[in-house]
Amino acid sequence: MRSLINIFAIVVIILKCLSVANAQKLADPEKVAPEYREAAEKRRAEQIKVLACSKKVDDAKVLRRDRVAEIQRCLDGG
Repeated sequence: MRSLINIFAIVVIILKCLSVANAQKLADPEKVAPEYREAAEKRRAEQIKVLACSKKVDDAKVLRRDRVAEIQRCLDGG
């Protein structure tokens, strides 16, 4: 029973972290050194894609338990 409570606590913490991850700022390629600019541009493009997929999933009112799978499906192009 105690291990079940520990697992539940870990799941809650992970879900909290995932909700905080949405608050990250977009990468700004102009604020990094020139040698890292290409990587920053790719990161920004990926962040924009994830935000767009998250919005689609939110608009579709997908259940929270299916949210990650739907976002992943959107990112994969499905």
